[in-house]
Amino acid sequence: MSERLWKPNVTVAALVQRDGRFLLVEEETEAGIRYNQPAGHLERGESLVQAVVRECLEETGYHFVPQYLVGIYQWPRPDGEITYLRFAFGGELRGYEPERPLDEGIIGPRWLDVDTLRASTAMHRSPLILRCAEDCLAGRRLPLDAIVHYG
Repeated sequence: MSERLWKPNVTVAALVQRDGRFLLVEEETEAGIRYNQPAGHLERGESLVQAVVRECLEETGYHFVPQYLVGIYQWPRPDGEITYLRFAFGGELRGYEPERPLDEGIIGPRWLDVDTLRASTAMHRSPLILRCAEDCLAGRRLPLDAIVHYG
């Protein structure tokens, strides 16, 4: 493939804190069971905000309301095959559908305190999980209107 045609994989992630714990998902991956924030790929025709709302619902059953952008993260996987461009959103939950079927491979939502999150990095799907949580804890906040979606 020509380097000129290379494109990163655009992903979104939801960062939610409640009672000192972060919402994560436990999921089956090629590398075994791992933790991730509710996250996934941007789909054709949707905005980044729409994507993070959809992904959180599909992976956790929770209705996520984005309130700010924590950051934008570029991470090339160590194998060099894929680079992810992650937009991480902070916000709150408004509603839960406990009987909702979750995406394939998702075991379920998990609430982890930051000490457990820091101690479990071997179980993280990527280094972005802890970095995004740490940035959220550090108070990184960009307004949602910093992202403009035409269409």
